Amino acid sequence: MAKKPAPSPATDHALRVHQPGEGQTAPTDHRGNGDELHQQVGTNVADAAAYLTDNFGHRISDNQNSLRAGERGPTLLEDFVLREKIFHFDHERIPERIVHARGSGAHGVFECTKAIPGLTKASIFQKTGDTCPVFVRFSTVAGGAGSVDTPRDVRGFAVKLYTDSGNWDLVGNNIPVFFIQDAMKFPDLVHSVKMEADRGYPQAASAHDTFWDFIGLMPEAMHMIMWAMSDRTIPRSFRMIEGFGVHTFRFVNEKGDGKFVKFHWKPVLGLQSTTWDEAVKIAGADPDFHRRDLFEAIDGGDFPAWDLGVQVFDEAFAAKQPYDVLDATKLIPEEDIPVEIVGRMTLNRNVDNFFAETEQVAFLPSNIIPGIDFSNDPLLQGRLFSYLDTQKSRLGTTNFHQIPINAPKCPFHNFQRDGMMQTLVPTGRANYEPNSLAEAGENGGPRASAETGFTTFATNDERNDPMQKLRVRAELFADHFSQARLFYLSQTENEQAHIASALVFELSKVTLDHVRSRVVGQLRNIDEELAKRVAAGLAIDLPSKEKAARAPVDLKPSEALSIQKNADDTMEGRKVAILFAEGSDKAAIDKLKGDIEGAGGTAFLVAPKVGGIKVKGGTLKADGQLAGSPSVLFDAVASILTDEQAKALSKQGAAVQWFMDAFGHCKTIAHDPATQILLDKAGVEKDSGVVAIDAFAGVGTRRHWAREPKVRDLA
Repeated sequence: MAKKPAPSPATDHALRVHQPGEGQTAPTDHRGNGDELHQQVGTNVADAAAYLTDNFGHRISDNQNSLRAGERGPTLLEDFVLREKIFHFDHERIPERIVHARGSGAHGVFECTKAIPGLTKASIFQKTGDTCPVFVRFSTVAGGAGSVDTPRDVRGFAVKLYTDSGNWDLVGNNIPVFFIQDAMKFPDLVHSVKMEADRGYPQAASAHDTFWDFIGLMPEAMHMIMWAMSDRTIPRSFRMIEGFGVHTFRFVNEKGDGKFVKFHWKPVLGLQSTTWDEAVKIAGADPDFHRRDLFEAIDGGDFPAWDLGVQVFDEAFAAKQPYDVLDATKLIPEEDIPVEIVGRMTLNRNVDNFFAETEQVAFLPSNIIPGIDFSNDPLLQGRLFSYLDTQKSRLGTTNFHQIPINAPKCPFHNFQRDGMMQTLVPTGRANYEPNSLAEAGENGGPRASAETGFTTFATNDERNDPMQKLRVRAELFADHFSQARLFYLSQTENEQAHIASALVFELSKVTLDHVRSRVVGQLRNIDEELAKRVAAGLAIDLPSKEKAARAPVDLKPSEALSIQKNADDTMEGRKVAILFAEGSDKAAIDKLKGDIEGAGGTAFLVAPKVGGIKVKGGTLKADGQLAGSPSVLFDAVASILTDEQAKALSKQGAAVQWFMDAFGHCKTIAHDPATQILLDKAGVEKDSGVVAIDAFAGVGTRRHWAREPKVRDLA
């Protein structure tokens, strides 16, 4: 994308300094001058910044030695400098988020590009051109704060808009649907996908027993599983993912008229993913790949942007659909309700301090502004409670009920686990429900009791009260497979193969035979051929089809659901590696680099050695060394070598692997004649994506998926 101007001083100041309300005093901006404070005490601002102080402003004379009673005597408790410094250090960490712990954030601006006052009275949509600051946090879901950036996982996409009517937090994901329909099941879902309770692994991975045990028992999750096993969950970059509000919300206008709305963030750079093999290798080469990509893009002035789109509809449309629009496991196909673009969000400033901003930011779905309201989506309703509670828990403990004065005098058994100040020691790995671990001889834990359990009082005339309180789901919520089938059938053959292969990989990690069979039995409700492919990949007999609570219906495939059908054939935002060595033609390298950058891409020079290298026509400095810059980090590769250097490199494993991986990941490989010896050694065969250097511009960074069956076995 085109580079954007840096944020204006006025915008920057608005993001950095909290404005006081009536009768309040503005807090000092500790990153700024603090002129008033220093003027009051008669201290020169520049001089004051040079003095080391404690947290109360006392200047420190020695920051190297503790206060002692004599040269070799004991350290004194009166040393307030030591005590404060150690005290603060001991409490620097706060509990990480239960989910979405690993995140990356940035500041930016949202601009209304199409006013819609007839639909909503929300202030930000009243006038075209109106803007407000935003803060966005991207995240993975399952892993801890120290996990890697590229696991197969849903990506969180949380946006805080600082509007003039208050903060509006649009807290969503890069997938428009979710695993479950009711918030009651969220703790079970997360318990199942996190590290197994008795062994503490795997980290940031869903390919294990408890997750797939839960999924096999929760058919409502199968639509989301199609998305989760697709390439959507191994994105190329945060800058190249979509964002969705997931739930159905409400727009309310000045007249009080309301309509349903779903929110979409469309990346200006378009969608792009990696292959699974790339994702795994990127995790080893650069665990911070996505975080680094976002930071460097903004730092370099290539500000990522997303268009905000809305799908607006009324109750009449909702009533005609074969699904319930309040069901978070369903989407509304864009062919039925086109997405209308109403704004653009641009991220233009990195955070100044990761802990203070990215780690401490608190998003609340309950943060809405006049003109936007909630629907009765049961999953959303649960989130409205959960998020506020989550923020509080990061400052205290959830186990206050274990304090003796609070503890019950009767036995209690549930699947709630862990937390600060946990004094109980639960055994086994059953910390979610439903589970079928008892079928494997394990303790499956307690179960609900309809006969003796607590039930909410209902109205006396239940039959005539439409608002009676019930623990039920609407009939259409029982259709768990129609949209899962819609998603699968909307993919290209190649993407379907990726889904099948992902399922085979994940289920191959499951050690409970009955769990594998049950999941494949659920897949038969989506597509028979998919189930057969997965069963064959696992070398198991095709199990019986699991019973569907509601028979699926065939829906028209949606082109919008496929990454490959919507991929932008563009160089913008992409990175191309150019391999060179001593004696390479500088003019040819300069021309190729100019073509790449002229098309909006980034050229990255790779060589066996970094530093100045003598080439034909001068000297070139490499951006990265060959062994430390594997081809998985780039969208396409090119090579300009001499015969002598190519022959030498053909004996180096890193160089051969460089081309082998690029070919195996279906990337474009542009090369000169001398490189052919390396290509032969790497097993690179000629196809539409293996081209001469002068043909690279016509091929670009697109993936060549027709090559994939030649380079790997797919389910």
